[in-house]
Amino acid sequence: MTVIWTRDGIVENDPWIGADSAQGRRLLGLAEALDHALDNVPFGVVLQPAEDVRALAPILDRLAIIALTFPAFSDGRAFSQAMLLRERLAYKGELRAIGTVLLDQVPLMLRTGFDSFEVSHAPTIARLAEKRLPGIDLHYQPAADQAGAGPSYSWRRTATLNG
Repeated sequence: MTVIWTRDGIVENDPWIGADSAQGRRLLGLAEALDHALDNVPFGVVLQPAEDVRALAPILDRLAIIALTFPAFSDGRAFSQAMLLRERLAYKGELRAIGTVLLDQVPLMLRTGFDSFEVSHAPTIARLAEKRLPGIDLHYQPAADQAGAGPSYSWRRTATLNG
């Protein structure tokens, strides 16, 4: 079983599930998305970890959703892709995590700008349905999600040198 989860809970009838949904919304690969950038239908793109997000810059305003792939728990390249999309390319649309999405990663995924998550791991689905996320109280890095920002940017920037 696979579900889509957002901060608001489990999403019913997500229009982006499947290669070609009944509503005509499609998630395309990078090359196909660049070829169809002028089409007059809503579409999104699925990026693989090795693909350069900067290739989307000319069509970002046409994309309703970008799905970033986590092929394994230990592969965090999509975190960097999310930060690049949010911070450098100023992408405001939906960012979705797909692939191996596990509970321990969700708080960091939220901090790096993800909005929705395609989850198939049963224990993760259960905890997300209950809105029981693991807590992270202190952050040393800036984030795309400013909701949990602490009192300063980083302890390293505010530290003073003695001597």
